[in-house]
Amino acid sequence: MKIALASDHAGFEYKERIKEHLTRAGHEVHDFGTNSHQSVDYPDFIRPAARVVATGECERGIVLGGSGNGESMAANRFRGVRCALCWNVESARLARLHNDANMISLGQRMISRETALAIVDTWLSTPFEGGRHLPRLRKLDEPT
Repeated sequence: MKIALASDHAGFEYKERIKEHLTRAGHEVHDFGTNSHQSVDYPDFIRPAARVVATGECERGIVLGGSGNGESMAANRFRGVRCALCWNVESARLARLHNDANMISLGQRMISRETALAIVDTWLSTPFEGGRHLPRLRKLDEPT
């Protein structure tokens, strides 16, 4: 699977670990940065990752920051992106099962590295349930 990956400085460490994890699992990872702990503005890195998910160039995307809040907000500005802020395995499972989340956001300051990897694995392996959830998802892309 082609997966876009991006973080700000506060999510850099986990981004690097997740990249290694995904690569070992055979995924094609497109890393949009950042590439250090030096302070940066998260939209500069999150937006390009979300754009390739929105256009279909990447099937999924993972973004990271200190809390993950701003990163999910930046990603969700793109039509067709459904970026869920995940804080445990169950939130990741439901993000896929009910919301067909094609991106997730993780907060490095909020969860352990082990939890982050478990969230990623759960999110990647959980199918979308469809059915009663489809009309709700269509409403997300309706103009307001």
